[in-house]
Amino acid sequence: MGKLEGRPVAVSAGSGPDDTTLRVWDLTTGDPIGDPIVAHPEGVVALALGEVDGRPVAVTGGYDDAVRIWDLTTRRLVGEPIRLSNTERVDAVAVGEVNGRAVVVAAGGWGDATHKLPVRVWDLATHEPFGEPMVGHTNFVSTVALGEVNGRAVAVTGSVDGTTRMWDLATRKQMGDPMINGTGVGDVALGWVDGRQVAVSSDEENIRVWDLTTHQLIGVPIPTGHTYGIRTVVVGEVNGRPVALTGGGDDEDGGGAVRVWDLRTRKPLGERMRYANWVGGVVVEHVDGKVVAVTGDGDGDVRMRDLSAYTR
Repeated sequence: MGKLEGRPVAVSAGSGPDDTTLRVWDLTTGDPIGDPIVAHPEGVVALALGEVDGRPVAVTGGYDDAVRIWDLTTRRLVGEPIRLSNTERVDAVAVGEVNGRAVVVAAGGWGDATHKLPVRVWDLATHEPFGEPMVGHTNFVSTVALGEVNGRAVAVTGSVDGTTRMWDLATRKQMGDPMINGTGVGDVALGWVDGRQVAVSSDEENIRVWDLTTHQLIGVPIPTGHTYGIRTVVVGEVNGRPVALTGGGDDEDGGGAVRVWDLRTRKPLGERMRYANWVGGVVVEHVDGKVVAVTGDGDGDVRMRDLSAYTR
């Protein structure tokens, strides 16, 4: 989610390994803006939005082991692709800021998982490496979320090795002990619950809420009912209530759903939102005065759902 020439927009990535495109959508009208951008020679796996010199950009990771930065106004590639070099695809990208410098954090997998796989940081404007890689995960990294904890810029990463880890982006050192998920982590999102800063991580069927100060699990895992896998998690606030939204596959025939969870009570809010295909991305945003969920599914469609009814 972002703005392009004053318009609120969403950017969606390819819907499968053969879809190499990015699409930009006007959230006011629901219409696509311009033609699709051919972002990678092979499928797009990861996507994040940011700014370079005040211009909105999309940062993508693909099956070609590359991170690419796209100017959303000109629809052109900014600089040369950034290569991870130790993986077969880029599974996770995120954009943030460290000491006033915009950075992109990326990691991947399908490479040689017999050694510890690094998470790398680059200066978003110059494409130069930002310090040494962050090393600790023992299998490929599936997700990266950036934020600030106790005044320090951090990256929170989840991996197939079953751990969620927090890193100081200024020093590239791990902060505290790993948060042990037990099974592979698919996605992670950061937020707040009653004054505590938390990370919400997912495996195939459950989400877990972690206190980012103590690195301890809050409560027990929450079964989501996504019987064919959780593909995305997002944390937000609707009408003053902290919520998590999970999206994934629900039906044997390929159908999917989004579910809304109250992070205080750990209970579902309302009925699941049904989709004809699995849901691979969710963002919570304000559009025309309403709090909405913007979703992308396996058909490549982007939809908006009003969340107000889920928190009354």
